[in-house]
Amino acid sequence: MALFKSISGISSMWSQDMAIDLGTANTIVVLKEKGVVLNEPSVVAVISDGAKKSVLAVGDEAKTMLGRTPGNIQAIRPLKDGVIADFVVTEEMIKHFIKKVHKKSAFANPRILICVPTGSTPVERKAIQDSALAAGARKVQLIEEPIAAAIGAGLPISEATGSMIVDIGGGTTEIAVMSLGGVVYSRSLRVAGDAMDQSIINYMRKKFNFLIGDSTAEKIKKEIGTAVPTGTNTFVMKGRDIGSGTPKEIVLREEDACEALMPVLNQMLGGIKEALENTPPELSADLVDMGLVLTGGGALLTNIDKFLTRDTGLPVTIAENPLTCVALGTGKALENEELFSTMLSEY
Repeated sequence: MALFKSISGISSMWSQDMAIDLGTANTIVVLKEKGVVLNEPSVVAVISDGAKKSVLAVGDEAKTMLGRTPGNIQAIRPLKDGVIADFVVTEEMIKHFIKKVHKKSAFANPRILICVPTGSTPVERKAIQDSALAAGARKVQLIEEPIAAAIGAGLPISEATGSMIVDIGGGTTEIAVMSLGGVVYSRSLRVAGDAMDQSIINYMRKKFNFLIGDSTAEKIKKEIGTAVPTGTNTFVMKGRDIGSGTPKEIVLREEDACEALMPVLNQMLGGIKEALENTPPELSADLVDMGLVLTGGGALLTNIDKFLTRDTGLPVTIAENPLTCVALGTGKALENEELFSTMLSEY
């Protein structure tokens, strides 16, 4: 009996099933029966020695190097708009996360379920699957992001009622209307958290003739970013004056941050309105009561729910754990494979 237990323990150590939310900004890993075990930025620092490239750091450690590296070191975000931009670096990153989760076990060959944007092509999906297989996975399956988000948010997607989910990630905003376990309408917008940061950078350059980096833009978004200004919060921004070329600081107001974010917010609103126009009337009636649910890091933007309610007339709810909602939903689909089997795919 003891021998049997030790053998089963070894085999489970070898192959712990993993659910991965491979995001443009962050990668979150969920293990069967353990919940979230890893949440790190999707950043890899690569050092170049002539033609040879080797990985220097991954995740948290690599993110601190973004925009601060010497000539021979590059901090790369291998995913862009939710799909792979650098295959080799993505493979190395997944490999690193598998090893980290399995405590550097040499025998780790897990079954992995990864979520993908609805708008990704079969070629892009195959690239994600292949990179996970190359990183040491035994079997790789894919699930669409809005389905994972809806499962994570606890929406009744298997019932004959309409549910609407808006998942605002780093690279993409996934909009979907679901009923009876399937997607009735879906749209993937390649504007999300990263586009918000870029919009802030562009606004600073245009309005204040001021240059800031990605990290500062993200800080502004988190500190005083809002979809509807309601307070008098300010943020002291440090950057470079384009005219004189010297470093300086500017005090930014909530209204400025809101104005900077508006082009991206209006694009998202346009996508949501288009989804509502393409929803069958019976399901539209359900949405009047159910409203829409927001998930993803973008759901944490102050007053984004008020902004969407004001312009769509629907009740808007923010999911309980918006940042980990997609990963937790992917984990639930992995644990209840029989229940969600029709929603999983392989390429």
